[in-house]
Amino acid sequence: MERNHTPPGKPRRGVYLLPNLFTTAALFAGFYAITAAFDHRFETAAIAIFIAMVLDGLDGRVARLTNTQSAFGAEYDSMADMVSFGAAPALAMYVWSLAGLGKFGWVAAFVHAAGAALRLARFNTQVATADKRYFQGLPSPSAAAILAGFLWFSESHGIQAESVSYVAAGLALATGLLMVSNFRYYSFKDFDLRGRVPFLWAILIMLVFALVFTNPPLMLFVIFGGYAVSGPALTLVRLRKMRSERKV
Repeated sequence: MERNHTPPGKPRRGVYLLPNLFTTAALFAGFYAITAAFDHRFETAAIAIFIAMVLDGLDGRVARLTNTQSAFGAEYDSMADMVSFGAAPALAMYVWSLAGLGKFGWVAAFVHAAGAALRLARFNTQVATADKRYFQGLPSPSAAAILAGFLWFSESHGIQAESVSYVAAGLALATGLLMVSNFRYYSFKDFDLRGRVPFLWAILIMLVFALVFTNPPLMLFVIFGGYAVSGPALTLVRLRKMRSERKV
């Protein structure tokens, strides 16, 4: 009879392959976005960032569905997110438009990258105690989507980078600061994908997909831009509600 030679209490070595494959693919997409930006293929770079977003959303769901969550996977996911949603959009925007602004341009790009790093570090330290229904600060994938969407829209519509350089800088600064803000964003984690929903929801989802595909760069930029605004709006609503309750 074969015996297990692993000492009791000693953790098993190795990592779960399936979820980490998705994380690796997301990391590759982010790295590819950087190389594409350096080659001045900016539209490709933007699309690669969105692909990284899709893969990043899948790795966590795959880990939960297959019960293969691990501390290694969580840390690896954060490292990949830093490349795909911190460095990649910041560098793509810098090479595309911000370099022409001199020091102000690289400072704006750095604010986005640093904001992503701080956002991920804070998320990892608060993951055990935070309210799962909300994110504190704008999630880094959404922040990256705003920059990638703007870059993709501008390139696909022939907008010259020099003419919107200050807009690009403003977006990079805004996304970086929103990531480290205390604004609360709805996480959609309590949305049950396996449960039954009214038929109207199916029609609404179909219409959203149809609307996105009419003009993907514009609609993705608008959707994620709207999500970025929802945080401050939600916070203002909560503050007004709290003040009205105190008066009563």
